[in-house]
Amino acid sequence: MANILLEFEKPIVELEAKIQELKNFSSEKEIDLSDEIKTLQNKADSLTREIYGKLTPWQRVLLARHPERPGTADYIKLIFEDFFELHGDRRFGDDPAVIGGIARFNGQPVTVIGHVKGKDTKDNLTRNFGMPHPEGNRKAIRLMEQAEKFGRPVISFVDTPGAFPGIGAEERGQAEAIATNLTRMMSLKVPVIATVIGEGGSGGALAIAIGDHVAMLENSVYSISSPEAFASILWKDPAKANEAAAVMKMTARDLEELGVIDEIVPEPLGGAHRNKEEMAKILCRSLKKSLNGLMKIPDDKLLEKRFEKFRGIGQFVSG
Repeated sequence: MANILLEFEKPIVELEAKIQELKNFSSEKEIDLSDEIKTLQNKADSLTREIYGKLTPWQRVLLARHPERPGTADYIKLIFEDFFELHGDRRFGDDPAVIGGIARFNGQPVTVIGHVKGKDTKDNLTRNFGMPHPEGNRKAIRLMEQAEKFGRPVISFVDTPGAFPGIGAEERGQAEAIATNLTRMMSLKVPVIATVIGEGGSGGALAIAIGDHVAMLENSVYSISSPEAFASILWKDPAKANEAAAVMKMTARDLEELGVIDEIVPEPLGGAHRNKEEMAKILCRSLKKSLNGLMKIPDDKLLEKRFEKFRGIGQFVSG
């Protein structure tokens, strides 16, 4: 159970607390309360399905940002074997906001790359809250090019508010680093699978999200900016972030309908943060299915399909 509660989760947690009280009382007094516990558990499950079945876009933003939501480091531990981290962009330095290296996935050598947010204040400062500097994006593409050289598929996990917009990052070529990644990823001669696991913010997300198969977890978001920034720019009021989230079409369902992503990966009942192990199993099945399909496609066809996929994104709408 998560320790940090969102407002809409409180009714569920209150019921779960009552269930735990009954279990403790039943154990201490040696009284059979299994029927009462089962009734309350069914009620809690039903309430959870009801609440999570009608989440607003803003509530999904809150879930995507949940501090206890599993991140790249969690999935590396739970899904992959023999992970060996590689550091540095070979130009300026290393960026802890992006982790990457070599691993095995169901026996297949792969390159894994992803954004990493901190788990506490100190870690967040070290990881820059998951916002990559140019070095992070350049490290990512260095590892992808290495993967291409040795014929390893690339699996990336996207979870960032966006690329870091600081003066130093801009001076070291943040925009150029992102643009180079986009260009180079289009021509990688190995399968690339990208999954948005939390926040997919702007160019920082895109820099590792050009893939043959692009997926989003059910409660993740993917957009040009944060709802707060969107509301500030358009309406001069960041307090309207709730409204902005709906207008921006940033949820997995919206983006699947628009053809931006290929798959919505379902989350355990109550969200990924409430059952990390189960979420990892679901994600593992998704990755395995996607990778098995992509490995059968010849390199030239893979590049052709990737190019057509991204050229086909977007719609002209007349108002």
